[in-house]
Amino acid sequence: MKTAVGAGDYWDDSLSVSDSPPGELVYRQRRSSPKAFAAASYADTPMLSLNTVCPYYTMFPLEFPLRKLATARKGDWVLDPFCGRGTTVFAARLRGRRCVGIDSNPVAAAIAAAKLTDSTPDAIIERAQSILVGARDPARVPQGEFWQMCFHPETLRDICVLREHLLQSCSQQEDVALRALILGILHGPKRKTVPTYVSNQMPRTYATKPDAAVRFWKKRRLSQPPTVDVLDAITRRARHTFASRPPACRGEVYLGDAQHAHRLVSSKRRFSWVITSPPYFGMRTYRPDQWLRNWFLGAEPRVDYTQRGQLAHHSDGFADELAAVWRAVARRCLAGARMIVRFGYLPSIPVDARDMLRTSLERADAGWRLTRCLDAGSATDGRRQSKQFGRCTKDAAREIDGYARLET
Repeated sequence: MKTAVGAGDYWDDSLSVSDSPPGELVYRQRRSSPKAFAAASYADTPMLSLNTVCPYYTMFPLEFPLRKLATARKGDWVLDPFCGRGTTVFAARLRGRRCVGIDSNPVAAAIAAAKLTDSTPDAIIERAQSILVGARDPARVPQGEFWQMCFHPETLRDICVLREHLLQSCSQQEDVALRALILGILHGPKRKTVPTYVSNQMPRTYATKPDAAVRFWKKRRLSQPPTVDVLDAITRRARHTFASRPPACRGEVYLGDAQHAHRLVSSKRRFSWVITSPPYFGMRTYRPDQWLRNWFLGAEPRVDYTQRGQLAHHSDGFADELAAVWRAVARRCLAGARMIVRFGYLPSIPVDARDMLRTSLERADAGWRLTRCLDAGSATDGRRQSKQFGRCTKDAAREIDGYARLET
């Protein structure tokens, strides 16, 4: 028996471990190609465009999980309990390895889910066109100075039409791909040529807060947002992002709390690899910085500063809740499973990252043995996603890589 789950795929009761799982299945890819992508040449392939479908603050570049999974065997399952925008999920797909991603942020889960889709540009464009052409006016359009300056009325109307439709129905892979694509073009810096984003000028790819955005536009005399053809923007981005895709690979993405990973994920899933990067300790802006994308996914049209669903931001609480994640993950891992954790922290917050990671593994009391810890440098080293996100500062976050094995 299958029952609908939110705006995602279907919850298969034969795989369920609980009658009321603490989250929802956002997308499940059941098909797997017999051939994996030749990952040795990944740096020069247009297939990587899918990984950039939407900006999102994350702690490691694609090369990190891709390199770690070089020795993964056929049939191995890979888990990322803090999947963010799905970098590990995408790397597993490139390697032809089955994977599961979990994240408590709706924006992250929506982006990560798109990394498993196997839709074509034409199918995505056709889907967007079928929604927009002849559509009735949306039931709710946000009002106020910010919205008047952020989007042209015609552009905002089309955005709201797409939003309301996808909130009602987002079960097919074309819907999942379209949703992530819209999140990626919803706001950002303007270009001198054809607009890449559908919003008025924003200084970064994360969402400027309403009052700051209004001041920014007024100061630069940008109070009149340009008319952007939403369907045209979708068409151009779809042809770029989805033109070449890696072979399909089985996988799942869940929206939920990884402290309950053992309840979210079927007991039939047994993982050989866990590659993940928990939220930066002390970083409280994941949800506020994505407030406009969160609105598109169904939230109220205002900034949400709450920290619900996030790990605690005091050291003992953070370590305890991280331990709960490692404990839940262990219940779905095979003996001997490898876990690789890129762990970041802000220099402004005095904390011993190695000690915190070690403490969390010890408190988990689940059989994880920390084998080594290496300095991973700064979040600004190389072509890092934090740099692309526009959050680099003089005091960039530092990172370590922790390696552990499951011995029981």
